[in-house]
Amino acid sequence: MTNAEATLWRLLRGSHVDGLKFRRQVPIGPYIADFLCFQRRLIVELDGPPHDGDERKSRDAARDDWLREQGYQVVRFPNDLIIGSGNIIVDRIRAAVAGASTA
Repeated sequence: MTNAEATLWRLLRGSHVDGLKFRRQVPIGPYIADFLCFQRRLIVELDGPPHDGDERKSRDAARDDWLREQGYQVVRFPNDLIIGSGNIIVDRIRAAVAGASTA
């Protein structure tokens, strides 16, 4: 795990975010989700420098489209946001869950 993944995993594991259970490195079709909450069908992805290039961004977009077609909500965060301020990420995950609940 990268430092960002380890930091986020500490925030997510053990149902620390509103009692939601997350798993890490979950295979879904041809992809592997960084973090997945099955009960809300929410995928949380972390993006480091390898995701900065145009080709990788295009592949990530196609991947996210496929996952959405399968009924998942995908939220992406840059690694530096995780390391710098984990509470912002938790708040954004809560907002994503709330948005999914009303959809």
